[in-house]
Amino acid sequence: MKTNDITGIIIDCAMKVHTELGPGLLESVYKECLFYELQQNGMFVEKEKVLLVIYHDVRLDVGFRIDLLVENEIVVELKAVEALHDVHLAQILTYLKLTDNRIGLLINFNVARLKNGIKRVANNYID
Repeated sequence: MKTNDITGIIIDCAMKVHTELGPGLLESVYKECLFYELQQNGMFVEKEKVLLVIYHDVRLDVGFRIDLLVENEIVVELKAVEALHDVHLAQILTYLKLTDNRIGLLINFNVARLKNGIKRVANNYID
C-alpha cells in the first residue's frame, strides 16, 4: 500500500471519529477511537509505541511514546488543544527523525472542522 493511501485511510478514520464525537474530549478518547477505527479498516497499528533514543550506542527509554504508528510507516501524533503550536510540530518532526520514518500526521481533534486540525508533516531526510 502506498503512503498516500495509508494517510488517506488515517484521515478518513479520523474524520469518522470526529464526526461522531465532536471536539471537547480528552486526547486519550480520540486515540482509542482512532486506534479502533484503523484496526477495523485492516490497518496494522501500534499504540503508545515506545521510542528509544540511542546515545553513544546506549538505548535509552526517555519516555517518548508515539501515539499511533500505522503500517510501520506513518507516525500519528494526536492533540486535543485550543491551537497547534510550533512545539507540536517539533515533537512530530523529532519522532520522525528518531524512527527514520518519512511521513507523519499531526491531528488536533479540538476544532469545529477536523480538516482545519490536520497537518501532514514530512521528515526531510535523503534516502
